[in-house]
Parts: sequence; structure tokens; C-alpha cells
Amino acid sequence: MKKIYLTVLVCFLFWAVGLTQEHPEHPKSTAKKQTTSITTADLAKAIRNYVEEDAELKGGYFMIYDTTIKKSLELTLAKVHEEKLSQVGENLYFACSDFKATSGKMYDLDFFMKQKKSGLVVTEISIHKEEGQPRYAWAEEKGLWVRKPTNK
Repeated sequence: MKKIYLTVLVCFLFWAVGLTQEHPEHPKSTAKKQTTSITTADLAKAIRNYVEEDAELKGGYFMIYDTTIKKSLELTLAKVHEEKLSQVGENLYFACSDFKATSGKMYDLDFFMKQKKSGLVVTEISIHKEEGQPRYAWAEEKGLWVRKPTNK
């Protein structure tokens, strides 16, 4: 897991050069040429399937533990941002999705996926935004990109 995390962080170095999208805090593809046959539709489908399978096991909701408020969130997928699906490393992909909580709040979750022989596997999920307010930003430290909490 540490190796995957470091790979992701190094890839963010390349991402920082091209911050021109609506959500500039999300990584952009670093590959000039895709080295796999994975499409944005494949990535979006993998997220939808992952969320749907998880929700089936948990009473109809996708659940994630929110370390900020120290409780689990019951979420429903609202949108997979297909325009924000990017390859950020060798066989490593990033995607951003919006979810609505049973409380009515909206959350932006960041998904990282790795291409394996068995298909796309979700390797990490983090709560990036709550009601549009980012909880972290990316900062470069000694050539690696790390998450830094934002000051609210």
C-alpha cells in the first residue's frame, strides 16, 4: 500500500504543471499516450459497480467512515465526473464522484484505482469535499505530493 501511495504522490508532481480544469485540485492525466486500453467509460463503470456492490451489502447505501466527524456516512452516488477521470501512473487511475448523504449534505469523494489482471480495483477512497468545501489540498514536499488539511 505504501508503494502505491508513493507512486500516486510522485504522479501528482506531473499534474501540478497543468492546473486548468474546473476542479484544479484533482489530478490530470500525466500520460501523453495511454498505455492501456482503459477508457473513461471503463473507469466510470468500475466506480458505479464498486459503489453499487458495496451498497447492496450495506442496506442500500454506500458507506464511508468520516474521520472528521467520527461517524459513518450513508451515501448515494449522484454523479461520476467522467471529465475528471485520469491516468496518473502506470496502471493507476484517479476519479472524482459526488455523493449525497442521508443528511442531505453533498460530498466529493476521490477514488484511486489500479488496473490488475482481474480488472480495475479500488485502492483508496477519501472524502475530498463536504458541501463544496475542500478538506485537503495537495502540496509538494521533497519532490512528493502529500495531502495537507485546508484551513476552514
